[in-house]
Amino acid sequence: MRTRSVGSSFILHPSSFVWKAVAACIALSSALAMAQTYPSRPIRMIAATSAGGITDHLARVAAANLTQVLGQNVVVDNRPGATGTLAVDLVSKAAPDGYTLLTVAGGNIVITPFLYRSLPVDPVNALAPVFNIAGAPQLLVVTGALPVKDLREFVALAKARPGSVNYASAGLGSTTHLAADHFARLAGVELVHVPYKGVGPALADLIAGRVQMLSVGLGPVQSHLKSGSLKALTVASKRRLDALPDLPTSAEAGVPGYEMTTWFGVFAPKATSPRIIQLLNARLQAIIDDPKIRKGLLDSGIEPIGGSVKTFTELVAADYKAWGQVVRASGVKLE
Repeated sequence: MRTRSVGSSFILHPSSFVWKAVAACIALSSALAMAQTYPSRPIRMIAATSAGGITDHLARVAAANLTQVLGQNVVVDNRPGATGTLAVDLVSKAAPDGYTLLTVAGGNIVITPFLYRSLPVDPVNALAPVFNIAGAPQLLVVTGALPVKDLREFVALAKARPGSVNYASAGLGSTTHLAADHFARLAGVELVHVPYKGVGPALADLIAGRVQMLSVGLGPVQSHLKSGSLKALTVASKRRLDALPDLPTSAEAGVPGYEMTTWFGVFAPKATSPRIIQLLNARLQAIIDDPKIRKGLLDSGIEPIGGSVKTFTELVAADYKAWGQVVRASGVKLE
């Protein structure tokens, strides 16, 4: 603090802590007023993937229904690439005013930091958890033309042709990549990884037969399973899906221990007002509690989760710790 002496008294310089405190109070009052009138203009929902995947689907479900309950347009903006890092970086640098949100798969938050040697931003420290929308177990899906009828036959085919069976993913280090890689190790098969920028383009090449397998949630592939252009071999969970009761679990199909479920959540920039975060959490909870929306998610193989901001924050922290141990043990690193 700079001062100048006048007799035995001191006069505060305008740049002193008093003025800084006044400015801080003004900023706080402004933030509280903004939170009380939120939202007063359209909201942008960044989806950390290309169109066509579960993240995109859930972002659009959330956006469409938030538009109705908030009275302001919520527009989805797809930003795929770099395993969600581009979207995370964009949202982390946005104004913390509730007008830029992120819908993202859990792996992009709790796995990516351990895969890359350096990142522009640490997702856990740069973002504020808002709402845990849903979870989706992975399915192993193959192109319909592949001459296998179940998982055991697929494993036998892959073992007979080591290095000639390809699998697609939504990108290096994505959950779809790590899930398929984990499956290959458990099954003892050698598969070739073909990364794409999102589930949409990976799915297109799988249907065309350019790749043979994809680990993915049910939502993006459900219609293709019905048409026969794709075949599901197993669900990577402890129990069968309500939407596909005839599809065996991985243990039933012959590869015990292969269990992979991804959660999908909404985040905001770190310094976003708790009042705005609580408001969004309450509105999103009401959306997934709607019977029609809930049924639609379940029919798509997606399990609605929900819960408080505190519960979601604790889940992120716990998964961050757990996945850090898994990735470090695997030795996988991306540039």
